[in-house]
Amino acid sequence: MRMRKKKHGAERIAACSEILIPQPEQPVDPQSYFSENRPIHLEIGCGKGDFAVGMSAAHPECNWIAMERVSDVACLALEKAMRAADTRPDNLRFLIGDARNAAEWFPENSVDCLYLNFSDPWPKSGYARRRLTHQGFLELYRAILKENGMLFFKTDNEGLFEFSLEQFELCGLKVEWLTRDLHASEKAERNIMTEYERNFSQKGQPIYSAWVRFGKETAQ
Repeated sequence: MRMRKKKHGAERIAACSEILIPQPEQPVDPQSYFSENRPIHLEIGCGKGDFAVGMSAAHPECNWIAMERVSDVACLALEKAMRAADTRPDNLRFLIGDARNAAEWFPENSVDCLYLNFSDPWPKSGYARRRLTHQGFLELYRAILKENGMLFFKTDNEGLFEFSLEQFELCGLKVEWLTRDLHASEKAERNIMTEYERNFSQKGQPIYSAWVRFGKETAQ
């Protein structure tokens, strides 16, 4: 569903500039965006920011970067994070950009963990390359992740989940844990939900999840 364009969106985004990462001229060490060096956790496709704000509060031992392609959606996430600034540590930043260009933002071996939450499934077969778990994207993630970095993946779409498992295998990646019903699993208690996830679970929709290890030695 296309979001209605936000009134005064550019001005609203500018008002949140203290937590917004500007487009760099070349890839920059993400630690430079924070006052303390901590493991870098990157969410691609952060939506309205529920997950990023929740995780940054729950895990102050990490630095969090939330990436969103659509500026009007990023505007809402930025404003949500600003409202929560007094109740969470200063360990969250946002950037507005496309996952295909992640290497323009992040040097090789600079990200510890990566999150994909409820990415667009692009269900038509001709659009498979646009899926954020397609082999092409996985190789991009491999480049920016550190040795043995982790990908945490959640979706409500069974077709995308099965496709993703196939792609993980094609790339020689190790699936360390998976479930076809996250909220009934042993991981449910510590799971931070996105807005979409709450809506899906309220309708009884199972949530699929996989934790995937990127070892450089498995590169094809």
